[in-house]
Amino acid sequence: MKTIPLFASAVLALLVGCSEQPASAVAPSVTDDALAGQAASLPQSEAAPAMPAGPVVVYSSRQEYLIKPIFDRFTEETGIEVQLQTGEEGPLIARLQAEGNATFADILYTVDAGNLWSAANKGLLQSISSPTLEAAIPANLRDPQNQWFGLSVRARTIVYSTARVQPAELSSYEALADPKWKGRLCLRTSKKVYNMSLVATLIDRLGEAKTEEVVKGWVANLATGPMSSDNLIIQAIAAGQCDVGVVNTYYLGQEQQKDPAIPVALFWANQAESGVHVNVSGAGITAHAKHKDAAIKLIEWLSSAEPQQLFSELNLEYPANAAIQPVALVQGWGPFKPDPINVETAGRLQAQAVMLMDRADYR
Repeated sequence: MKTIPLFASAVLALLVGCSEQPASAVAPSVTDDALAGQAASLPQSEAAPAMPAGPVVVYSSRQEYLIKPIFDRFTEETGIEVQLQTGEEGPLIARLQAEGNATFADILYTVDAGNLWSAANKGLLQSISSPTLEAAIPANLRDPQNQWFGLSVRARTIVYSTARVQPAELSSYEALADPKWKGRLCLRTSKKVYNMSLVATLIDRLGEAKTEEVVKGWVANLATGPMSSDNLIIQAIAAGQCDVGVVNTYYLGQEQQKDPAIPVALFWANQAESGVHVNVSGAGITAHAKHKDAAIKLIEWLSSAEPQQLFSELNLEYPANAAIQPVALVQGWGPFKPDPINVETAGRLQAQAVMLMDRADYR
């Protein structure tokens, strides 16, 4: 798999295009019929092998070390090259929009359904028909029009100090607004899309007024200002700075790999009600994909057993394909009931969520 500057590719394409001459200026050395006859007379062993379609160009907000090994495995198995362009999701989506039909990107692969919804809403993705993906990826983890598909799953749930909190004290996201948690709660900044998506799904379920009341309660209970990462929340709980927080599951996995004895554990939120909030990393075919068939083949392959297991091994996420089991560390967190709401809600109500958090002074 190669990572190439798209500008260089564009220049190369321009030079190739400029080198072509009109048909009238080219004197053929042999006729088409003669060429056909020569080809027919060649032994089968001398016929040129069929070249795989591609390369597939992927714009991705995922860190390269998390996905490059998976794409390399795809190339080994199929012969289709994958060229990767990485960056932050916002700028990548803006770049795709600015490039229009001149883009080289065949796939947008990014974190959070809110980002995928935004790209689809801007007309940057196209619907595809794939019985393979429809069978592998549950309906609530993909776009209703099949413009994008979740490929790995993370839950955003409660973490707590095993030294200072009993699991029986915990129940739901809403209950974290209870005054008993005053000065004991840590949250990541509202500017991160993960929290926008969580609040968006709360709006869908509770309504805007009740959700605003909950978010104001969270803000009132903060032990310190919102933090820049989920890892910092877990570390702050372990250090005694706060007692509870809300994080994506794989961040705890990262901390447990570094320190298996870290005194922080997961609690599955809202098991008596809606189920825990889940989200996805996923991909869609761009509206102007130049290698659509090969791009569909890549996304279909990513939904199959081997890459689904690799997602769990490399990222400590849950496979989107329910037939595949996650790695042992992830399984060790135990079973949970996920919220069955379609994750596209995270994007559809994102603007409302952002305005609500602003009104609640959640920064």
